[in-house]
Amino acid sequence: MAKFRISGIFNVDKPAGLTSHDVVVAIRRASAQRRVGHAGTLDPTATGVLLICLGEATRVAEYLMAGRKVYRARIHLGVTTDTYDATGQVLSAAEVNLSRAEIERAASSFIGQVQQRPPMYSAVKREGQPLYSLARRGIEVEREARTVEIYDFRITGWSPPFLSAEITCSKGTYIRSLAHDLGQVLGCGAHLAELVRVACGSFTLADAVPLSRLVDSLAAGNWQEYLLPLDVALSGYPAWTVDEETAKRIRHGQAVLIADLPADAEPGTYRRVYSPQGTFLALLRYDDSRRRWQPDKVFVND
Repeated sequence: MAKFRISGIFNVDKPAGLTSHDVVVAIRRASAQRRVGHAGTLDPTATGVLLICLGEATRVAEYLMAGRKVYRARIHLGVTTDTYDATGQVLSAAEVNLSRAEIERAASSFIGQVQQRPPMYSAVKREGQPLYSLARRGIEVEREARTVEIYDFRITGWSPPFLSAEITCSKGTYIRSLAHDLGQVLGCGAHLAELVRVACGSFTLADAVPLSRLVDSLAAGNWQEYLLPLDVALSGYPAWTVDEETAKRIRHGQAVLIADLPADAEPGTYRRVYSPQGTFLALLRYDDSRRRWQPDKVFVND
């Protein structure tokens, strides 16, 4: 076991063929850390940005997952599959006689808030069972549609029957479902052939470390250059430095009145707070009923 604890975030370039959980297991084993998790699942065939949280950073995974996602997708028009991607069984095939302009018009119709139904081959649970386990037994059930947001659906290439696109979307969006739904609108059917996540919030593929290199670095003990501090997950909230006495109260989970911060902020307003030494302490939430700043999450700094 490791003689120290690692707290922070690794921006990993996930290879194809591994589940997100496989990546967690590989890093847990290589780092000898117990608290390891991921923020935002990628399908086994997909590659790209997968954020891995260690130690105290596992407590900020929800904030990482909330960020916008950017994907590069290759969509095969004219062929549908039961999984909505290239791993599934072919259900139908049709000729494709479409212009790029027709495809662009169809893609633009998805921009905005859309109702999306998760594919049967997904980890969404129904009465405690993941949908994919039901699908493998030939059982199909109704799936409740979810509201997701597509910020951009830009066609970057059209070489029939393959379509290339860059998609910016909210959390919870299934690009497989988007490819399938686009095929339905176009009347020819479609499935997702390839997928790369190029950004998750402010984390980009250009800055991601390949999993194999990270595992080797963990084994060699020179992984520090790849570890990002956990407070980068909260960078969207304003930062504030408090005095030592206030820092002590915050460490004990006590609500505080900070002279330099408004005592009449909007309910639910958040602030990152740091000690006089620059150590990240907590995420504070304004409590309107008490007119105090209440620690929402306090972080242990080893």
